[in-house]
Amino acid sequence: MTSEDFFGRIEQQHKSKLPFVVYKKPNTLAIKVILQQDSELYITKNFSENGFVFAPFNDKEDAVLMPLENSEVLSSSFIIPINEEIHSNKVIESDNEIPAEVYLERSRKAGMTKHINLVQKGIDAIKTNRFQKVVLSRQEFVSLLDNNPISIFKNLLNSYSSAFVYMWYHPKVGLWLGATPETLLKIEGSRFSTMALAGTQQYKGTLDVEWKNKEKEEQQLVTDYIISSLQSSVKEISISKIETIKAGNLLHLKTAIFGTLNFKLLNFKQLLSNLHPTPAVCGFPKGPAKQFILKNEDYNREYYTGFLGKIDSDNSELFVNLRCMQLENNQAVLYVGGGITKDSIPENEWDETLNKTEIIKRALPS
Repeated sequence: MTSEDFFGRIEQQHKSKLPFVVYKKPNTLAIKVILQQDSELYITKNFSENGFVFAPFNDKEDAVLMPLENSEVLSSSFIIPINEEIHSNKVIESDNEIPAEVYLERSRKAGMTKHINLVQKGIDAIKTNRFQKVVLSRQEFVSLLDNNPISIFKNLLNSYSSAFVYMWYHPKVGLWLGATPETLLKIEGSRFSTMALAGTQQYKGTLDVEWKNKEKEEQQLVTDYIISSLQSSVKEISISKIETIKAGNLLHLKTAIFGTLNFKLLNFKQLLSNLHPTPAVCGFPKGPAKQFILKNEDYNREYYTGFLGKIDSDNSELFVNLRCMQLENNQAVLYVGGGITKDSIPENEWDETLNKTEIIKRALPS
């Protein structure tokens, strides 16, 4: 199927207000679309169906399913046009190099004081031993003159070859796009793999960088939590060495975790409940960190830091919903956050969110 016909079908589906999800897996050229043939809002209760699941941050809320039995599935490939890769080689320097008046204006519009106060509140809670880590986030709103979601999706494809890139739409929920570097869980037969991903700094031409103790400790918390969550469902488990990976123009610390499932003990729904939300998007311990987020963040994350992906009886691959946005009318709602520990500096955490939103904005029409 030609790329033109492929995207034409997606545009027709969107105009008809019918649900769909189009996506590309990391480091591949193949793109697939699931076109739901009715406008029903299907919910998965046990994650045993065949289809594509879209789950919120709050695991007490319902996860949406696009069932394969009610859908048409199409495939194509996407080739990055020569000289049209949007800003992907441009490196964002530290905010100290941005003119002061520009920095202050951006900060004022994006709610700097509010976020810094939130981060400080999180640090204070950590120092009183309520939890060891909490992930705090915010929204940023960008007005759009051209809000064609297919164009934005193509821009994400151009810029994030190593990410899971998607566009998801349901008329009763909304339209979301993203390019996430983080796998929640992949299952192939009896084998599984996942990752611990934490720490953030800008990419400046090399992966050979120094990481602060704050980022190393944060990454170890995520690794330890995931291993603990998997213990009751696996026969064997292996852990890779920590490595620095590039996602867009950001660097992260990553540990690969893989092994063999124990099907006698495996309950897929319970396994997902144990894993999600991980300390990489919530905090540790999970319970008190999650309650702090729900009480103190002044908005509903909805599907940001939830998970999404294809599930079936033999092969499932789910990704954490990071680097994402929601399109509403003529604006993009960007979602961005960072991990807070006892060593966090609120102003630095603010700067990190600015860098992350700048990268997401590259996919938006100028």
